[in-house]
Amino acid sequence: MGNGELPGGYEISADPARIDAARVHAWLSEDTYWARGRTREKQDAAIAGSLNFGVYDSASGEQCAYARVITDKTTFAWLCDVYVAPAARGKGLGTALVAAIRDHLAPHGLRRILLATADAQGVYAKVGFTPIEKPEQWMVLGLQM
Repeated sequence: MGNGELPGGYEISADPARIDAARVHAWLSEDTYWARGRTREKQDAAIAGSLNFGVYDSASGEQCAYARVITDKTTFAWLCDVYVAPAARGKGLGTALVAAIRDHLAPHGLRRILLATADAQGVYAKVGFTPIEKPEQWMVLGLQM
């Protein structure tokens, strides 16, 4: 499944009405290194201002993964908050989700899609992400991990 093929029994949707905002908030605020302690208000605002993707169990409709993209849909996108529920890990859902997002954004002809990860480089490499070639050209204002 390294090519991002979605395993049977799951579906990916970009329909914002399907996002389980309470579940996403719990996942991110309680079980991640990057969003621990994020308030529900901030998470809801992040969802409202983003292109959202969910992976759902086809039988139950239960959401089992999430990711969002901040983009102008013209030149740039930032992929963030990628999360797969612990019970659904190891099935290739993260890779399939990132591949679906890449493919969803492809028609826009974006110059770049960026992301940051401390521990999942392998997932992103499977769908074509590479390290920044000249990190000395990039700068940040604000908190650095």
